[in-house]
Amino acid sequence: MVRLKFSIALDYEITEPGCDFIFNIHAAQTQAQVIVSESLTLSQPLLTTMYVDPVLYTRFLRLKANSGPLSVHYDAVVDINHQTAEADLISEVPVAHLPGPVLPYLYPSRYCPSDRLHRLAVNEFGGLYQGYSRVQAIRDWVTSRVKFQSNSSNGNTTAIDTLVDRVGVCRDFAHLMIALCRAVNIPARFATGIDYGADPILGPTDFHAYVEVYLGDRWYIFDASGAAIPMGFVRFGTGHDAADCAFATLFGGVRGAAPVIHIEAIPNSQGVLVEPHHVPYGLSTDGQWQRF
Repeated sequence: MVRLKFSIALDYEITEPGCDFIFNIHAAQTQAQVIVSESLTLSQPLLTTMYVDPVLYTRFLRLKANSGPLSVHYDAVVDINHQTAEADLISEVPVAHLPGPVLPYLYPSRYCPSDRLHRLAVNEFGGLYQGYSRVQAIRDWVTSRVKFQSNSSNGNTTAIDTLVDRVGVCRDFAHLMIALCRAVNIPARFATGIDYGADPILGPTDFHAYVEVYLGDRWYIFDASGAAIPMGFVRFGTGHDAADCAFATLFGGVRGAAPVIHIEAIPNSQGVLVEPHHVPYGLSTDGQWQRF
């Protein structure tokens, strides 16, 4: 079991009174990711509310802030007990047998226009063995063709743009992989959080976007950017694409600074320090679906 301790500091200057914020910076509580402790500190005395998505476990913090500076500080310790499976034993699920809540992740979405990539995906991946290895091949294809480049995309960049420009940040890699998976009838969704073990050459620790693909009886983790270690992901939110789980959504006049994030592995409840590392098998932090 991996135990990770992290902190997130966000600073804003609010230029209008009564600005609304929706944050997605709390660790999700799932069957495999358990919150040991957490705390939230605000520099303004504000009333906050929390909404937890009953299916995806995403936790949304809502508040209305006053004019002036606002600092948001979140600290947490989480235990991650990954579900694992041998890659060769993880199969794809025929559309007819997919659980109902999984079906929406077959369809095109705002940043993942999978219908426009159908021909490409079939040509590249249609003839491959239908299982975990095919999803890994899609992931490798994206990683090898897109270069990680900071500030190379914006809120309008779709998977098509990333395919053409061949540069992007983690969310762009994730969108392209998701779109290609959906184009060959593999359910895929967008996940956000932070990660331990990212390549320092990419700069300070930041929020991270990755991919969860439905195979066998659960959602498995893939890092399309190739820059991080999936075992070190702390999951915050999931959705169809980035439109569903931004770390902060702001309504009003606000200026923000870059987030300051720290994360470290610490000894777990048995006193054992488990450093996240790359593994050759499938990893999941999501519960098992029951199919009837």
